[in-house]
Amino acid sequence: MKSIILIFQIGFFLSTSGYAQVVGLWRVVDDKDGVEKSIVQIFEQNNMYYGRIVRLLEASKRTHCDKCYGDLKGKPLTGMIIMFDLEKTPKGGKNGKVLDPGSGNIYSCSIELVGPDKLKLRGYLGVPSVGKTSYWNRDK
Repeated sequence: MKSIILIFQIGFFLSTSGYAQVVGLWRVVDDKDGVEKSIVQIFEQNNMYYGRIVRLLEASKRTHCDKCYGDLKGKPLTGMIIMFDLEKTPKGGKNGKVLDPGSGNIYSCSIELVGPDKLKLRGYLGVPSVGKTSYWNRDK
C-alpha cells in the first residue's frame, strides 16, 4: 500500500513540476496607491487558468462592478471571475483576458510567477509592450 501511495505522489509531482504554481490565493495590489484591495483565487479549468475574486479587503471602496458592461453591470465583485482563458505556460499563462472592475474594461493579459510568492500580471490592448504591469502577493 505504501508503494502505491509513493508512486501516486511521484506521478503527481512529475505531472505538475513543469508548470509554475500560480494556482492559489493572491492578494491584489492596487497599482495606483500600492494597497492590497482584494484576494483572487487562480484556478485551473479545462487546462486553462481563471481568476475569481473571493474576498474584498477593508481598503477596497468598491463592492460592485458599476462600470462593467452587459450582464456584469452592477454585480457584486465577490465571486466575479475577472481573469479568464489563460493558456498554461511553463512560467504562468498567456493569451488570456482580465477585467478591470474600476473601468469595466477587458484587456488581454498574461501572468508569470516571478518568485514563489509574487505573480506578475501584464494587461494590455493589442500588443504586450503597450500595457500595464501589476504584481500580486501570494495569500498565506
